[in-house]
Amino acid sequence: MSVTLAALREALGLSPTPDLVPLPDAEAAVRALPGAPAADVRAAFARLQAAELRPHLPGLRALLDGAQRALGHPQPEAALARWLAGVTGGEVTVRASWGDVVAHAGHVPEEAAGAAVLTEVPLAFERRPVGTLQLRAGPGWADLAALIADLLRLARLQAAAAGAARRRVGERQFEALLAGDAAHLPPGEGFTVAALRLDGPPPRSARAREARTAQLDVLCSVGEGFFYRRGVTCLTAVRAQDDGDVAAWLWPGLDSGLPQGLHDALLNATHSPFRLGVSRPHVGAGAAGTALREATQALTAAPLRGAATFAQPDPLQPLLDSPERAAHAAEWQARLRAGDPDGKLAATLRAYLGHTGPLGTLAQKLNLHLNTLRYRLRRAEDLLGGQLSDPAFLTRVYLAFHGRPQLAGPRSSGQPRRE
Repeated sequence: MSVTLAALREALGLSPTPDLVPLPDAEAAVRALPGAPAADVRAAFARLQAAELRPHLPGLRALLDGAQRALGHPQPEAALARWLAGVTGGEVTVRASWGDVVAHAGHVPEEAAGAAVLTEVPLAFERRPVGTLQLRAGPGWADLAALIADLLRLARLQAAAAGAARRRVGERQFEALLAGDAAHLPPGEGFTVAALRLDGPPPRSARAREARTAQLDVLCSVGEGFFYRRGVTCLTAVRAQDDGDVAAWLWPGLDSGLPQGLHDALLNATHSPFRLGVSRPHVGAGAAGTALREATQALTAAPLRGAATFAQPDPLQPLLDSPERAAHAAEWQARLRAGDPDGKLAATLRAYLGHTGPLGTLAQKLNLHLNTLRYRLRRAEDLLGGQLSDPAFLTRVYLAFHGRPQLAGPRSSGQPRRE
């Protein structure tokens, strides 16, 4: 089915032309007639296409009814893959955004393999990838693959909605575990916790903080989807911590291959720089907080876009977890807040405590002028009553602002999630 420039000009009441070259789509038609109103050109193009399709509409409707029924199947991705493979006689693979195969159907006969064409259609929602459709079949099926990709995108979003519901329940159970409620411990022998932090300076505005939390929330869903596809019950949440929010996962069992699989899934799902830390296996609900601290400590040793597993206890851990340290931190943080209502000095101080190297490098990382950075550090010194060049004062500042992160409450982005 094709629409020629000659037919299009006639439909628009323009002077005739002998040009019978087919126009591939409506936008090509608009470009071919720059002097005509674009809306009129698109309408005429669609009218001519529909006129050519009219004799075939009953068959097309019957064909697509099967695809529509597949979308209502309890496993719509698998049903749509089977439908598309059956119609094209090819091989269909549907992947999640983190790379897992979520549906596969059909195969290309050996005698037709040489002529088979590979078509790959990305599935996206609001510019976020939710998966891919791959069709390996004879030539001429790319348009049908693109059409079915829209149904598969809806199927992936349905899966994402189900995953979001699971995660909401999982967040509450995770919080209960951190509070020591053993009733919410997932089934299995022991459990492991992983934590992910995005690299880069802390967000400076409310909108930037919301965007960072939403990004962590998406990565939470990637990890949850990875475990769900393997039949593993996973609890996940975005955790607010003193030195930066983290995405956290808790799963039962001692399978040593799961952390590597989680890391691979995250690498496939995002190009953002992150660090992933994994705790040792633990037993008992009371150990959930310890496992989260281990995972957070381990990620500080991970390379960029890499993962690290907790190796040995932090010798400072008893001090960092002590009530005396907590009281000291509360007092000094309150002292700084008195002259730092928007939290800029505290954020700068925490970045300084975690930085090695010249101040100029830290200023660039924080997107600050060097003089602004120096002013903020001097202002923090004045409010806290000491000099950062004094090792004893610096130690007290560290204990107040860069101690082991407190188990603050979860963060919620309010953004749509996906698997």
